[in-house]
Amino acid sequence: MHYAKHQLTEETLFKLYKDLLRPRMIEEKMLVLLRQGKISKWFSGIGQEAISVGVVNALNQDEYVLPMHRNLGVFTTRGIPLHRLFAQWQGKMSGFTKGRDRSFHFGTQTYKIVGMISHLGPQLGVADGIALAAKLQHKKTVTAVFTGEGGTSEGDFHEALNIASVWDLPVIFCIENNGYGLSTPTREQYNCKNLVDRAVGYGMESYTINGNHIIEVYTKLKAIAEDIRKNPRPVLIEFKTFRMRGHEEASGTKYVPEELMAEWAKKDPIANYEAFLLDEGILTPEKIEALRIEIDGQINDHLKLAFAEAEVESEEAQELSDVYAPFGEEAIEPGKVVERIRLVDAISNGLRQSMEKHSNLVIMGQDVADYGGVFKITEGFMDAFGKERVRNTPICESGIVSTAMGLSINGMKAVVEMQFADFVSSGFNPVVNYLAKSHYRWGEKADVVIRMPCGGDVGAGPFHSQTNEAWFTKTPGLKVAYPAFPYDAKGLLATAVNDPNPVLFFEHKALYRSVYQNVPTDYYTLPFGKARVLREGTDVSIVTYGAGVHWALATLEKQAHISADLIDLRTLAPLDIEAVYASVEKTGKLIILQEDSLFGGIASDISAMVTENRFTCLDAPIRRVASLETPIPFAKNLEDNYLPKSRFEKALQELLAY
Repeated sequence: MHYAKHQLTEETLFKLYKDLLRPRMIEEKMLVLLRQGKISKWFSGIGQEAISVGVVNALNQDEYVLPMHRNLGVFTTRGIPLHRLFAQWQGKMSGFTKGRDRSFHFGTQTYKIVGMISHLGPQLGVADGIALAAKLQHKKTVTAVFTGEGGTSEGDFHEALNIASVWDLPVIFCIENNGYGLSTPTREQYNCKNLVDRAVGYGMESYTINGNHIIEVYTKLKAIAEDIRKNPRPVLIEFKTFRMRGHEEASGTKYVPEELMAEWAKKDPIANYEAFLLDEGILTPEKIEALRIEIDGQINDHLKLAFAEAEVESEEAQELSDVYAPFGEEAIEPGKVVERIRLVDAISNGLRQSMEKHSNLVIMGQDVADYGGVFKITEGFMDAFGKERVRNTPICESGIVSTAMGLSINGMKAVVEMQFADFVSSGFNPVVNYLAKSHYRWGEKADVVIRMPCGGDVGAGPFHSQTNEAWFTKTPGLKVAYPAFPYDAKGLLATAVNDPNPVLFFEHKALYRSVYQNVPTDYYTLPFGKARVLREGTDVSIVTYGAGVHWALATLEKQAHISADLIDLRTLAPLDIEAVYASVEKTGKLIILQEDSLFGGIASDISAMVTENRFTCLDAPIRRVASLETPIPFAKNLEDNYLPKSRFEKALQELLAY
C-alpha cells in the first residue's frame, strides 16, 4: 500500500495515527472483556478504522456525523470521554441512554453525533433533514452519514439519495463496503460492479476510495467537504474495506474463505500506516510504545470508572417521564372575533398561523406547494412562505418522515402531510422506531407533526379510507390527536406544532367540508388530554371521537328521549380517561363508538380500563361498536354496511334496555 504525505504536517500525520490506534486498542480490550463476560455484545470495526477516523478528521467539530455500529473511531475521534462510552456499553447511568439501549444506539448533541437504530435505513433520511436545516439556516456545513453495503439494499437508502439529490443537500453518503452483510457476501447483495455506479441514476457525483488507506480517506474527504460547503450538493462515496471479525463476535468468520482473510490482513490500515510513519521518521519504536502505554492507561482508568459505577436502577416514575420531551404548554385563549368555517378551513388557518408564529417551521408533503395539497389545506402557502418552507416531496414517505426528524435534530420544526393516512404504512418504521423512541433512548426530541387525512364514508375504498390511529396509540412516545370539529382542530393543531414531541394529527376527510362551526380568527391553543362533554345526561355514557361524534349526535337527535353523556375524546394519546370514569360513575352504563374495526382499537382499551377501575359503578356490560373486521370496501352499500353508524343505534337501545 503506497503512502505519500500529501503536504500534511507531521502533527496531522501523527494525530491520524493516534486516532487510529485508540479505537483499535479499545476494541482489543473489549474482546477480552467479552470473553470474560463483562460486556454482553460487540460489533467489531477492526480493519475499518481508517474510514471513521479519516471522515471525522475531515469534518468540522460543528458538523453532524451519523455513524453505524462499526464506527468506534467516530466517537473516539470526536473526543467523547471513554468512561461514558464504557458505561454506555455496560448499560450504566453515565452512558448516553440511561441503560435503555446498547452499543452505539445513541446520539449526543454535544459531540454532534447521531447514532443508528437497528433498522439501518432511517438515519440516511435523518442526515437529509439535518443538512436541509443547515441549508435553510444558511450554515456552510456538511453532514456525513454511514451505511454498510448491505444497508444499500434498503428502500430508505434510495429514498434518501433521491431526496438529497433533488434538493441539493450537503450530505456525504459513506458506504463502508466490507464484503459481507453478516454472512451474506456482496455478490448476493447487489448485481452492479460498484455501489457508486448507482449515483448516476440520482444525478449525483460519486467516488470510490480505499477505505484502508488513512491518508487517502482523509485528504479526499477533506477536499470533498470543503467543496460541498461552497457548493452544497450530495456526494456518494464507497469505501472499499473488509470486516476482519464476525458481524458480531458470536457469529464468527467461518463463512469467509481463509485466503480472503489473509489477503485483507496484509492491508491492515494501522500496520501499514505505522510502517510508513516509521520510514518517514515521524514514528519511532519508542514513540509507539509510549503512545500505547498512554492509551492503555487511559482505557484502564476509564474502565475502572465505568465498572465502579452502580448498576442502573429502574424507577417507574422516571422511566415514564422520559418517554416524552418536557412540554411547558402555554395556553393561549381564543379571541372573541369568530367566523363560520369548515373543518378544512380551520386546519388551513391554524397551520398558516403556526407558520407565521414559527419561522423555523417547514411543511413537507406530496403536492403541498404549488398545488396546495390534494385537499387544498396549503393552498397559497407557497406564495406566503416560499418554496423553501413549503416543500413538495418525492413520493417516499419513509425518507420524508426521517428527513423531518433530521430537521428537528438540527433545530427546526416539521409538519409532514401524508396525502392520505393510509400511505403512512410506507413510512411506518421511522414513525414508530425513530420518532417515538428517540427521547426515551437518548433525550432527543422529535419536533414533528404528521397530518393524517383519514376515514371512510367517502367511497374511496381500502387504500384511501382507513382510520389507522390504533397503529400509533399502541406506540409509547407518540401523541395522537383526532378532532371532530373545526374549533378543536385549529386549537389542537397549534398545540401539536408547539409540542416538541411527535404528533399524529388525524383529520377526517368526510368532515372536511361538511362540518361548520364558529371559530376564533386569532391564534389560540387547546390542551391535549382533555376531552369535551358535548351533552350531559344520566342514562348512559357515550364515548367516541372523529366522525363517530357526528354519528352519535345524529342518533341522539333522532332519539331525543335518551339522556346521555356524550364525550368527544379529541386526543387519544394522551387519553382523558378521567372524564370517562366521571361519566360512568354518574350513568352506570358505557358504550364506546369507533370507526376503526373493533379488535385492537382504542375502544378495547377504554373498556378494559373502566372494567379494571370502575367495575362497581357499572349496571350493564360495556358495549363496543365499530366497523366490520374487513378492509374498508368501495361500493356504497358495502361501505354503509361496513361502517358502524346503523349498528350503533341498535346497540345503544339494547344497552339502555339492559
